[in-house]
This record gives sequence, structure tokens and C-alpha cells, in this order.
Amino acid sequence: MPSYSIGQAAGLLCVSPETVRRWADGGRLPAPRSPEGVRSVDGAVLAAFAKERAAGLHPVPEKAAATSVRNSFAGIVTAVRLDEVAAQVEIQSGPHHIVSLVTRESVEELGIAVGVTVTARVKSTDVHVDLV
Repeated sequence: MPSYSIGQAAGLLCVSPETVRRWADGGRLPAPRSPEGVRSVDGAVLAAFAKERAAGLHPVPEKAAATSVRNSFAGIVTAVRLDEVAAQVEIQSGPHHIVSLVTRESVEELGIAVGVTVTARVKSTDVHVDLV
């Protein structure tokens, strides 16, 4: 399972690294230190936190960064549902919840799983998911 630095987690949550540090210090987001003193956040833990935060359990700060980008959403995978041919991939990108239907083969080839960082690209009525 991937893990993320404080800065990477901040980017995915659309907050400053200092905000993530405060959440870690306050026990809201587990970010244990390695023996060298470096903090990291487990990918599955970060995915769950992003999903809860988007649902209003961890409110988005009033000063969340605005962007003009409309068709590219970097985020973290929060759920993957597989059947024999197709897969449903759920992504949390800041306050945006994105659901994409892709082939099972694509999910397996790319190694898409809960906690993995991806970028959803929207073109017309399609969403393409790229690994970051």
C-alpha cells in the first residue's frame, strides 16, 4: 500500500502542509514518524479521511484553493469495485467525488487500488484515469 508525505497528502486534500501537520498533531489524521523522524500517511487512511472530509465530517476550510482547471482532477482512489469485465473506480479530488467505469484489465494493469494517487481526465462524457 502506498504512503504519502505530508506535502503530498496536503496536495491531495487541497490544504497546506501545515494544516496536515496540525491534523496529525491533533490526532485527526494519523501520520506516524519513521525512525528517522519523517512523517507519512498510509494511502488507505488518507483515502478514508478524504472521503469523510468531503462528506462533511472533516469540513473543507473556507480558504480552499480555487482553480480554473475543469478537466483534470488529481486525487486518491477511495473505492474499486470489480466484476468479470468492468470496474468502478471512485476518486476523491479535494471536494470532488468522481466515479469512473473502466475495464477490469485496465485496473489490474495499472495497479489501481484504494489509496493510490491517480488523475481523472474528463473528455466529453468519458473519464480517463491516469496513474500519477
